Amino acid sequence: MSRSAEIGPSSSPVTADDLDLAVQLALAVLRKAPPAAWDGKAGSLEWDRWETVEHLSDDLFAYAAQLGPRTPPMDSEVPFVWESRRPGGPANAIHADRKAGPVGLLQVLEASGALLVAMVRTTPPQVRAHHVFGISDPEGFAAMGLVETLVHTHDLAQGLGLDWNPPADLCSRVLARLFPNTPGATDSWPTLLWATGRAELPGRPRLTTWRWDGTPRA
Repeated sequence: MSRSAEIGPSSSPVTADDLDLAVQLALAVLRKAPPAAWDGKAGSLEWDRWETVEHLSDDLFAYAAQLGPRTPPMDSEVPFVWESRRPGGPANAIHADRKAGPVGLLQVLEASGALLVAMVRTTPPQVRAHHVFGISDPEGFAAMGLVETLVHTHDLAQGLGLDWNPPADLCSRVLARLFPNTPGATDSWPTLLWATGRAELPGRPRLTTWRWDGTPRA
């Protein structure tokens, strides 16, 4: 998967189309994994690959749900029950039916992504909703879904031995929206991996703690 040589953050907004593209690109890569490959670890995560796809699906669903009420809560998440199915596993509201196999697991991911894409497209831009990293707007939730998709597909591809090199313009827009203080003279995909604690940059060690800023643009 090729991408441009774009360097530095972009001032263009993150859109529902950006998120839709990222989810479809991720699905195209993950569908290459053999059916027996989903029990191993996802890159540096403590979750297995099946759990990581469930977690990503849950993120996308949760962001869509947060925008769903006519008056979204400002101080808490919409109170779905998030629970782990094993000690140390991700606490999700979304779990895929194991009997459906990897095909069903990826359908859950695609459906959850489509929910967030639809909510970002149809929610007025002035709407605000709660997130633990700051009250955000529909573009912010699109950017959160985008960064979750890009970096967790990286985790999965690492574990599965698959190539994942997403388009630079998607990475650049995520950096501008959620990580505005990251280095501006480095390639956007490695910079996003650095900003999310997954890689080093020249002269900059791998981060052990990190967070994004989801608050709306001025």
